[in-house]
Formats: sequence, structure tokens, C-alpha cells
Amino acid sequence: MTRSNIQTLHARPILDSRGRPTVEVDLRLADGSFGRASVPSGASTGTHEAHELRDGGAVYEGRGVLRAVANVEGAIAVALRGLDACDQRAVDARLREVDGTARLERLGANAVLGASLAACRAAAEHRGVPLYEHIARLAATRELAVPMPMVNILSGGLHAGRGMDAQDFLAIPAAAGSVEEATELAGRVRSAAARVMQRRGLPTLLADEGGLSPGLATGREALQLLIESIEAAGLAPGRDVVIAIDVAATALWHRETSTYRLAREGRTASSDEMIAMVEGWVREFPVVSVEDALDEDDWPGWRRLTERLGARVRLVGDDLFTTHLARLRRGIAQGVANGVLVKLNQNGTLSGTLEVIAAARAAGYAPVISARSGETEDPFIADLAVGTAAGQIKIGSLRGGERMAKYNQLLRIAQASRAAFAGMAAVRV
Repeated sequence: MTRSNIQTLHARPILDSRGRPTVEVDLRLADGSFGRASVPSGASTGTHEAHELRDGGAVYEGRGVLRAVANVEGAIAVALRGLDACDQRAVDARLREVDGTARLERLGANAVLGASLAACRAAAEHRGVPLYEHIARLAATRELAVPMPMVNILSGGLHAGRGMDAQDFLAIPAAAGSVEEATELAGRVRSAAARVMQRRGLPTLLADEGGLSPGLATGREALQLLIESIEAAGLAPGRDVVIAIDVAATALWHRETSTYRLAREGRTASSDEMIAMVEGWVREFPVVSVEDALDEDDWPGWRRLTERLGARVRLVGDDLFTTHLARLRRGIAQGVANGVLVKLNQNGTLSGTLEVIAAARAAGYAPVISARSGETEDPFIADLAVGTAAGQIKIGSLRGGERMAKYNQLLRIAQASRAAFAGMAAVRV
């Protein structure tokens, strides 16, 4: 057994930011090098994501992960023992082979991903390099980049009890010349938003990702509130701060009627009406990025959306692509969208995720590294964003320890590394 070979794996249930169980994996190499990783969970999930294994039953309302934990300490530990952790592709290929299903339904993507990321972290420790540098080696990244953050300010959808139809309205600090300045500018906007909402008598309840939940009836009202908040922060909309929107339209799609149900507005909309609504937002406000404007399987609608807006704004597929290489390739072939949201647990392994990022970049699609609504304190995605030079990251708001762990890791990396700040060049079409 060589010094970088995997020796032991252990797992346990821990609690995520919503107080629900998730999987944490410890992995140790023959030389004592150690890696620990924990796996997030989404609320707004696409049906094509890798399978999250839950226990069912009464404990934690069926959300327990003891079966996934047992799979790590059983089948996965046996399969990985003796493999070289520095060979990430071999580790991940073995994990997929042992599971034997396309969506990791037997062992669970939460079990598989925990082992995959723990192996990566242990390999970085074995090599004596920061995690982002090890990831850069795996991804064949030539120049590191600290990503531009997209910061959640206002929330609705499944992140906020459907208080608004669209899920998230985010600030991108366009004037920032560093990640330090970006977090400061975004923090000013978020604080100003809370003051504006209090002054207007709106609720300032926190959503899953730390954004504020004003419960407004229309997306246009939310955008007006965000513009007012940017100005109240002493910043110029469209110059200092621009806007991103996550519609999360799959959660609005009503399959029986083949329409989008905008419950807060009290109406339904066709694909073309959704496109027209988004186009109106882009025309009226400094919106530069729109995520999941249509349902995950509305391919004809996505094509029309891209023809209308693809040359003007970043159109990001989340539920559309679910960090799945075949779905991304289909989108590229059909000229659908021009950006892909990258979520590790949608794919299930680090190697598979890196393949999606590489394919996106080769096709001119912008990769956006993303957290989930149910997060842990693990800052892995900060290192992933820098190591792949993805250019953009979507962590959530500047609230909550699970979010700040990732922002703080970006600040550490920016100080310790030679990585340049990606800035708006990574965002604009």
C-alpha cells in the first residue's frame, strides 16, 4: 500500500442549516492524511438530479440518513480501500461502478459525494497543497480566479414558503475590484434592504439562504424594492450593482394544465408569457443574469427564450441541466441557455462535476458554482470555484454560519493565493 492509498472511511449524520440530517464522511490515507466532507441538500430540486438517499419512517420526518451512512462504512469503504486518493477519476469511477445506477440510487448520491470530496481533501493534504490548488490540478486549470459572488437579497419560492413566486433576487457588486470589496458592497445592499423594508412595514423574515422575504405580489415589485435598496446603500443601480434573478420556474409548472402557476399574482402563464415577463424585467431593470426562467423540461420554451435574450443576458440552467453532462450537451446542441449552475450533489462525484464545468467552458457557457438551500459549514465550493476558475459563485446571503464559512474561505484564498478576481468579465455575455 502506497502512502496516498485510502485506508479507512467513517461517516455520521450531522445537521444542515435547516436542522435536517445530512452525511459527513471522514477518510484517512495510509500516511495519516485526512479528509472530511459534508453534503448539502436542496429544497428546489430538479427531477434529474442524482438521488439523495433518505431513510423514510418517522425519525426526522423520514429525512434520516442512516442508510447512506451505513453505505459509506460498508460497500463504499470496501470498494475504496487501497485506491490512490490522488487519482480522483479512479476513485469516482469506482464509486459509480459499485453503485451501478445512473442516478446513484442504490448507495445514494449523499453517501457517494461525501466519499468523493473527502478523498479529494485527503489527497490535497497528502500533497501538502491547499485544496484549491489540488482541484486546479485535477481540472487542468492554468490560471486561478477568485469568483464574483452573486448575493441573495430577497427570497420567495420554496426558499421562503412561496412568499413570492420567483425564488431569489440577487445583487452582483459590479463595481468591485476584489472579493473583499464585493462582499462589502453586497453587505451594504442587504443591510439597506432590511432598513427599507422596515420603513415600509414589510416583513424581514429570513429565508433558507439568508435572504429577506418581503412577500411581494409580483417580481416587478421585488425588483423595484431591490433598486430602492441599492440606492439606499449609496450605490448606483446598473453601475455599482447589477441584478440576477432565480425564477425556479420548475416549482411553478403545473403539468396537468401545462401552464406556470403564479399564485401570488393570481394567474397562470404560458411559456411565451413567462418569456415576455422576464424580457420586461430585463428591459426595465439592470438584470444581467436569469436562472431557470422556464421548467426543467420545457426545451422548446428555453430555445425561444435563448433566441430572445441569449445575446443580452446570462441565461443559467439549474433544474434544466442539474449538473448532468448529457443534459448540458443536449442544451449546447440545441442552442439552449448560455450558463450552467454547478451543484456537486446534483452530479454525485467531483470528477463528474469537473467534466460538466469543462464541457460548459468549451462551449462558451458560463459555469456558476452554487451552494444549496440546506447547507453545512463545509466551504468546499469556495475552493472548487477558485480551483476551476469558474468566475462566479452563488452562496446565498451574507447571513448564517453555513454561508459565511464559504465567503470567509474565499477571503482567505484571495489573501493567500495569486488568483486574480474574476469581476464582471465572468458574468457578462
